[in-house]
Amino acid sequence: MRKNFDIPPGRLATITHTSAILADNPLGDPATRQIDVWLPPQYDAPEHQNTKFPVLFDLVGYTGTGRSHTHWKSFEENVPERLARLIHEGAMQPCIVVFPDCFTALGGNQYINSSAIGNYADYLTREIIPFIDEQFRTHGDREHRGCFGKSSGGYGALLHGMKYPQYWGAIASHSGDAHFDFIYRSDWPNTLTQLARFAPKSPQPGSDEGLDDGRVKAFLDYIYQRSRPNGAEIHTLMNLCMAATYDPDPQAPNGFRIPFTPDTGEIIQERWNEWLKHDPALLVSEHTAELGTLKGIFIDCGWRDQYHIHYGSRIIHKVLKQAGIDHSYDEFDGTHSGIDSRMDISLPWLSEILS
Repeated sequence: MRKNFDIPPGRLATITHTSAILADNPLGDPATRQIDVWLPPQYDAPEHQNTKFPVLFDLVGYTGTGRSHTHWKSFEENVPERLARLIHEGAMQPCIVVFPDCFTALGGNQYINSSAIGNYADYLTREIIPFIDEQFRTHGDREHRGCFGKSSGGYGALLHGMKYPQYWGAIASHSGDAHFDFIYRSDWPNTLTQLARFAPKSPQPGSDEGLDDGRVKAFLDYIYQRSRPNGAEIHTLMNLCMAATYDPDPQAPNGFRIPFTPDTGEIIQERWNEWLKHDPALLVSEHTAELGTLKGIFIDCGWRDQYHIHYGSRIIHKVLKQAGIDHSYDEFDGTHSGIDSRMDISLPWLSEILS
């Protein structure tokens, strides 16, 4: 596809923020980060110099960061180009879009607080939201603020709708992680096989309690020296990132536990139960009251999602429907990959709900 340069592009502002919440985080990730903010063409128009705008936060998926959604892409639009086109076509109301940087040494996070990674829910809600409201002409209230994302970003949107509804008026989740027994549990044999490359020569105590016998640290040390990890290694890092997110333990090696014994692959139910406490497919029934306060909930997923996320999406849809909570739900003929076009539906929907 050839980019259309006749469309008013809006303006991409890059601002720097130093976080007190991320200072001294356990992974040693930087507390000072650059944040891209897209301003619609109307923002700088003389006739709108006093106009305030709704604001959307783009929560990217695992291994991504906000600026990866604003950089040039071959043969398709980046998010600012998509926004400019949608507004130009009259399909979408003008709004400000924020691209936070929540990348970590473990390849990302799930936008929740973790003693092993950092308090990224607090970072977003208590620091970045007020910082954006101070810097730009936003309405400055949850009625005009929303978040959206795909995969881990969709998970973040779902969790924030459940646990932080005082900050968000509407959420949109594309293929957001849900139903952990399907999406994570089945992938752990692959992770254990990768970790076996770094197994100690003699058994170490505590592995049946989810404690690292040395192979997790050795794998992480190896990854940090790699210039380009392969696909299997990235998936292993992802599962370790999820362990650090869902089952942190400051007293454990590396600051977290894993939910399977490394040699036999037996599930450690006590540890897996800690993961399930963060599963949106299980949490939704506990948070219908909070979700019911939102102005809008958008959920979609490909019915051929290779991580089986459509099953978790169906569970959430079923519970919301039974609770009488109005929401938009759709399954499309697709997988987990190459689904950016779905933003052509969710972004106009969000902008209308929050305008």
